[in-house]
Amino acid sequence: MRKGGSADFAAIADISLEIRAGEFLAVVGPSGCGKSTLLDLLGGLTTPTTGRILVDGEPVSGPGLDRGVVFQQYALLPWRTAQANVEFGLEAKRVPRRERRERARDYLSLVGLDGFAGHYPHELSGGMRQRVAIARSLAFDPGVLLMDEPFGALDAQTRELLQEELLRIWQRTGKTVVFITHGIDEAVYLGERVAVLTARPGRIKEVVTVELPDRGGDADVRSSPEFARHRHAIWSLLRDEAVGGGPGAEVRPAPHAEGEVVHV
Repeated sequence: MRKGGSADFAAIADISLEIRAGEFLAVVGPSGCGKSTLLDLLGGLTTPTTGRILVDGEPVSGPGLDRGVVFQQYALLPWRTAQANVEFGLEAKRVPRRERRERARDYLSLVGLDGFAGHYPHELSGGMRQRVAIARSLAFDPGVLLMDEPFGALDAQTRELLQEELLRIWQRTGKTVVFITHGIDEAVYLGERVAVLTARPGRIKEVVTVELPDRGGDADVRSSPEFARHRHAIWSLLRDEAVGGGPGAEVRPAPHAEGEVVHV
């Protein structure tokens, strides 16, 4: 995949990745390695120069209601209330008004915003706005939820609370989630697997399977030895890139044909 400008450059290259239905995949990598480009490709917001993206075996040719996207900067409509923002995607699907209202209230409740349906974005905190954005993406029932550093602009305490909330929502809905992040701790806490990208052009360096105690329990899994072990493994992979791995770094063989990103 190449991005235009005064001079073309390769943003990502030779990425082959299978994302299983219902899994939570986190993606980390050095700054500028093409993480957001990868998400744009999956969302149909960018067209690959080579290769293809498949969702349930069908090629992605543009944005679709089978994929919901949550960005870092909320992207809420300021003239709409929280409920009206959540209803926005349902209007595109021509869901009847009464059903839209019920579904919007259900999803606002799911993200912990009971009682805030009539509030406008400027009346909500940053964390609450992001909850509205998540509810909006979930309301039209996409099969895949694509999240581009959605908690990056939040303070540390709010970020951790929303990480816990997102895990609860994922476990309840069974959605497939692809989550872009700069944070190693965030990737380990959320992801069943963590895809580590190389420096630009981004390639899959390794996909790490994360096995932790019950993340939804009362214990703080971030303090567990398993968490520390996975964090160190991913930090070591990224450190290799930061100290000069770059395009010449070792890249492990991909499981599918060149340039193919598959969701099954």
